[in-house]
Amino acid sequence: MRLYSPQALAFLGDAVYELLVRERIVLKANRPVSELHLQAVEQVRASYQSQAYAVIEPLLTEEEAAALKRGRNLNSVKPPKNGNVRDYRRATGLESLFGYLYVQGRLERINELGTTLLVVTHEKSLVNRFSKRVVAIENGRIISDETG
Repeated sequence: MRLYSPQALAFLGDAVYELLVRERIVLKANRPVSELHLQAVEQVRASYQSQAYAVIEPLLTEEEAAALKRGRNLNSVKPPKNGNVRDYRRATGLESLFGYLYVQGRLERINELGTTLLVVTHEKSLVNRFSKRVVAIENGRIISDETG
């Protein structure tokens, strides 16, 4: 595996985390985009991520906890004007963990931590690995939707 700095993992993890939050929101409700956006903004806020940090932390392996703490302890972390340092550091730690798991290809582990993943692929082996729900699309149309 290529080595990434804790800053790079936090940067990447921020995108991974936001994508997962947006996917979960879209799957829950068919609402106007403006409402979906407001829900997403609420859930990617540092204070919300800090709460997620507290829930996830006891479930982590030593290796995962180390990735979380490396991100949390970054010196370059500067909270926004309306945020507090503790929440922002914990949010950065959570993002680092998601970035770390993502670059390792540990999508199952992200899923185990309570996040649903949507994977678009042509790789049959990856489909077989996850296969909780598989939607097959051909020429832009759903040709099958199977669970289990």
